[in-house]
Amino acid sequence: MTDSIRTEFVGNPDRVDTADVPIGETVAQVLSRINEVILGKPLQAKLALSCLVAGGHLLIEDVPGVGKTTLGQVLARVLGLELSRIQFTSDLLPADIVATPKAQSALLEAMEEHQVTVDGESHVLPKPFFVIATQNPMNQVGTFPLPESQLDRFMMRIGIGYPDPLAEKQLLTRPDTRIILSGLASLMSADKVIELQVAAASVHTSVALVDYAQALLAASRRSPWLLQGLSPRAGIALVGAARAWALLNGQDHVVPEDLQQVAAAVLDHRLQPAEREVPAGGLAERLIRETDIP
Repeated sequence: MTDSIRTEFVGNPDRVDTADVPIGETVAQVLSRINEVILGKPLQAKLALSCLVAGGHLLIEDVPGVGKTTLGQVLARVLGLELSRIQFTSDLLPADIVATPKAQSALLEAMEEHQVTVDGESHVLPKPFFVIATQNPMNQVGTFPLPESQLDRFMMRIGIGYPDPLAEKQLLTRPDTRIILSGLASLMSADKVIELQVAAASVHTSVALVDYAQALLAASRRSPWLLQGLSPRAGIALVGAARAWALLNGQDHVVPEDLQQVAAAVLDHRLQPAEREVPAGGLAERLIRETDIP
């Protein structure tokens, strides 16, 4: 990874009190505020927020300059959380981050176990803890593919994409993004984010919905056009992300469309085509098309 953010989110006292505001209204305000900064990308904003609410980690892969880092910054600011950044460049040494010669293993421990170990002593990370990693496309100089074990730790992978002409015109004429970010008021706090995460985990998931998720996993494992099938961890991530997506929609239960909305972000980076000449993108959509809803 040439450019990575590790975000350790904890409470920020400079926030607007939303204790008595319904969850749905608060979520709508948060998404609206994010969309005021990340112009023309409502799907990406909602997926990023869903990933955080689901308790996962997010990988943003796209060309430089489209707002990958800005999305992480605006999320932290609007949600009343702190952000710590690590720039992964070619001259970075593990000792610059942690007291261990194995930076990859330390990152995996933080992402999976929410703790870090220094000199044999483990330290629990604050809650909520959310990693956003930003990466340039594989065809750019200095960018290397992530090991599958690390890639699989990201609940979602999304791209930002170029802005549409209207959004780009606004970007070219508005004040510097750093000025806009500095003036953003927080709408939530760490405690409120944790409440959202607890609420998302409690969203009802029917037996039929779980059967649909299992059908997608099974279809991937017997597919002749995939190198290997999806793991149970992928299924857990899919259901968890769908619960968060449903919550952000104001629902108290998950429907098949929720799974379908998050499937590409959750599954595409876990799927590999059996033949090299087949594009890796869009595999989750193909899986959905070929799998009947039970």
